[in-house]
Amino acid sequence: MPGATFPPFPHDVPTQPLVIVDYALVKAGDQAEIDVLWKAATEKGFWYMKNHGVEDLLDPMFEMGQETMDLSIQAKMEYWQGNSGGSFGYKAKGATTVDLSGSKDNAEMINVSKDDALAYPRVAHASYPSTVNARMENTVRPFVEACTDANNTIMAVFNAKLGLPEGTLASLHARDEPSVSEARVIKVPATPGSTKIAVGAHTDFGSLSFLANRLGGLQVLLPGQDDWRYVKPLPGHVICNVGDALNLFSGGILMSSIHRVLPPPLAQSHFDRWSLVFFTRPGNSVHLKALTELSPLIAQKVAETPDKMHDAGVNAAQWFARRQSKWRVDNQKGLDDYLASRGTEHTQTVV
Repeated sequence: MPGATFPPFPHDVPTQPLVIVDYALVKAGDQAEIDVLWKAATEKGFWYMKNHGVEDLLDPMFEMGQETMDLSIQAKMEYWQGNSGGSFGYKAKGATTVDLSGSKDNAEMINVSKDDALAYPRVAHASYPSTVNARMENTVRPFVEACTDANNTIMAVFNAKLGLPEGTLASLHARDEPSVSEARVIKVPATPGSTKIAVGAHTDFGSLSFLANRLGGLQVLLPGQDDWRYVKPLPGHVICNVGDALNLFSGGILMSSIHRVLPPPLAQSHFDRWSLVFFTRPGNSVHLKALTELSPLIAQKVAETPDKMHDAGVNAAQWFARRQSKWRVDNQKGLDDYLASRGTEHTQTVV
């Protein structure tokens, strides 16, 4: 965990090459770097990012996560998310399914709402363990603000590239509208030699995800590929990806790719895998559909891909709750429920 020394990622494990985007250059308006970002977001949906300005905020967040996971299960379950589509609070291992046969997940997590972090000590959505509250102002809020700023900068780039009126995507992710944006610390316990899926294959619910991890485990199945490949953690870099909401808004131009989590490979599997994510999601009332009336580029893409889903038929809060609830073991009644939890690009053949 913070300050720990881990075995290096094994050199003989197949990995997925991803481009490295320099966030400092993107923020400064460097057109060549913006083009690198755009190519990654539209062709693979995943990229590494350096000079992101969040490095000093990661260890305190991991410490908060470890302090929370060290609580008794009874104390943590007081903040259980439930099975009705909520996400804020604690999730125990085994609450979700990870494959078509109904195997259960092996990930424990604490999720903190962006709105709660920014409003603290006022409660916007949910209450949290004392370990979270003790760090809300000095740890969680700075992390949430930094990730929000970075993702807003990236979305402004996408807004311009999509030919949308200035501020369109920003208005769909307004800071003052309630949303399901959240920070998440995840623990996958050490399982030496195991290849059991820890988090099942899915596309992300929201718009942009911002991931920090020190051990392997993340695998991607990118467009045009038929094999899962690990994404190797790079020191000082975060891993970013597009989620379903931006995929829908853009008519499929921005790629929301399938990924999952396994235990770290080989020697790394002897260590607990900790990861930290910030999910930027649209305002709860925002309807998830292609913005064809605002962008000729999006309208053209939709016309070219009539077989794809371009309107989820619901707003962001409904979309999230539906997928989150279908993810739960207690709510799954069959194959259709499982597939409904997986996302826009999931098919029955991806397990």
